[in-house]
Amino acid sequence: MVSPILTVPRLERIPFLRHGFGDFSWGEKKLRQLADSQGLKPLFLNQVHSDVVHFIDEVPQRRLRGDAAVTRLPGLLLVIKTADCLPVVLVEEKKRVIAAVHCGWKGSSQGVLEKVVLGMKERYGADPAAILAAFGPCIGRSCYEVGEDVHRAFVESNFPASLFRPISGRGGKYLFDLSCANRLQLLRLGVKTENISSIDICTHCDPMYPSYRRDKDACGRMLTFIGLSNR
Repeated sequence: MVSPILTVPRLERIPFLRHGFGDFSWGEKKLRQLADSQGLKPLFLNQVHSDVVHFIDEVPQRRLRGDAAVTRLPGLLLVIKTADCLPVVLVEEKKRVIAAVHCGWKGSSQGVLEKVVLGMKERYGADPAAILAAFGPCIGRSCYEVGEDVHRAFVESNFPASLFRPISGRGGKYLFDLSCANRLQLLRLGVKTENISSIDICTHCDPMYPSYRRDKDACGRMLTFIGLSNR
């Protein structure tokens, strides 16, 4: 039987780390069961398609509004919900600092992943060259049609126009590579190419993954998690 949770081998080899990308069948109840079995407390965000990053130095008493969380606290399981947007988890093993990031087009154009890496470096002493990043399933370029507003937002933020492929006969419409846009952010900051892993599954094409573009409000959400074990 195929596991409902996908993992990345580079991250699996870190003994104190727990991470995964869940499919359609793996919901919040199962995540909480997994967290309980590992002695971890799930931390969800009120995601708002922003570049707001929370640096968690103590367990919050309420759900925080934003799209990324960074922590060194053991016992916390950072959780991101997506349905076509790109989920990213990061770890710097020596400093034991982790992050979970919801990379939609708005947050990506505003540099949310860049802010996470800079925060890991400046607040916790993480070395970008030692950061491991894992990209989960997201909508692929061939399925991600966007308009001029998205194109303009990225070009004005100094992203290369090559991320966008004009659609023939449809002025102002493009196919956009969300995963590549976020990979570029990491590379610009000194994260090594060989330290970026990607699960290349298109959520729009694969019915095992939620897709807002495909199913609208009935799509549900996939859960991505990363945590530092107490055990």
